Amino acid sequence: MSRLTDLMARLRAENAPLAADIEQEISALTERRPFGLNFERHVPEAVELAGRKVRRGDKVRVLPPRGEKRVPENDVIWTVAAVDRVAGTASIESADVPEVGEGEPLVGMTEVALDDLVVVAEFRDPIYPGLASNGRVERGGDKPFHTVINAENYHALQMLLFAHRGKVDCIYIDPPYNTGARDWKYNNDYVEGDDLYRHSKWLSFMEKRLKVAKRLLNPADSVLIVTIDEKEYLRLGMLLEQVFRDARIQMVSIAINPAAVARAGMFGRSDEYAYFVYLGAATPGRVRLGREWVSERGRTHTGTVRWDLLRRSGDGAAREDSPGCFYPIYVDPVSLGVVEVGEALPQGVSDPAVVNGAVPVLPIRKNGSEGRWQWSPSTFRSRLAQGRVRISGSTAKGFVVSILKDGEYGKVLRGEFGEVE
Repeated sequence: MSRLTDLMARLRAENAPLAADIEQEISALTERRPFGLNFERHVPEAVELAGRKVRRGDKVRVLPPRGEKRVPENDVIWTVAAVDRVAGTASIESADVPEVGEGEPLVGMTEVALDDLVVVAEFRDPIYPGLASNGRVERGGDKPFHTVINAENYHALQMLLFAHRGKVDCIYIDPPYNTGARDWKYNNDYVEGDDLYRHSKWLSFMEKRLKVAKRLLNPADSVLIVTIDEKEYLRLGMLLEQVFRDARIQMVSIAINPAAVARAGMFGRSDEYAYFVYLGAATPGRVRLGREWVSERGRTHTGTVRWDLLRRSGDGAAREDSPGCFYPIYVDPVSLGVVEVGEALPQGVSDPAVVNGAVPVLPIRKNGSEGRWQWSPSTFRSRLAQGRVRISGSTAKGFVVSILKDGEYGKVLRGEFGEVE
């Protein structure tokens, strides 16, 4: 409001009644609380243009001596008053110090070596980005090539608009998480954890880039993916809804550390989030992954086929949940083969018919309660013929019926396991 306040002060001096009327309308507007995300749209960013020749009138920063670490508090932006190419020096003045008077020296004027200066462009300054090749690696033969652009991301996105406006299928953004750590620059300085405008500056930073990304994406069929953690995910979600009003937006949790990272006085952190912004016809699709994507640990380990119990567990596992799946499977105790498959027993009947030389196996839990099989009798017979059933155990300890589910059986058919026992 500072700019508006200055203008109103000038107007009051020239036309007090008009200024009073306008101030009344402004007061009414400021009392409204619109639904959505409200934040200061700061314009404080600056980017260093490495390799750019220093000229008179440029904004510059003074680099620290070789080998010394940069101190953010000393990252002052200076203005180049004069350049001496012969001496290799430049006269610079602080951008915040005005001239004393005509013919008088400038307060804050100093002379530095040109090699110690780097040109800086603030966000409000016009930029005309272009690409300069730094080399290439050719190993793909006839496969599609890839281009890596090393640049300030906002200017890189702007440059891509010239040839790729509305043509991009997918954009993935992994922005700073704004944790308060000193890991990203903004407002010519690091945004500190106690900065009252920290969230506002982050949102302004993100909004500018998301708006450019929206212009690049194909509105008929494309997706934007943005990763984030719990520090800004709520604000990011609202910002995406405001920028991409017609898109479908989904947030997906990503497990990054099953052991969880300990946090003092809080629950451990084990996940991050990814926002998927679907434009037009874009939608997730199934992709068949090779076995190299599967962990060596857990139930989806590689190397051997996975057998599951035929007896159902978890929800809906009781006999009454599916009476048609409570039937006897007759097992030869010597060969461990299936001799016969009975039909579902009537309600209230728990003793199957006797089959000579065979042991009936029912879906009885260890605690003696009646469960149910996962397959019906007809399904079991058909899949038994496919070799998808295995019997283990003994008469003394009891028999266990294991099966190959559809996914695992498909891997067998594709030859991923070789011979299956």
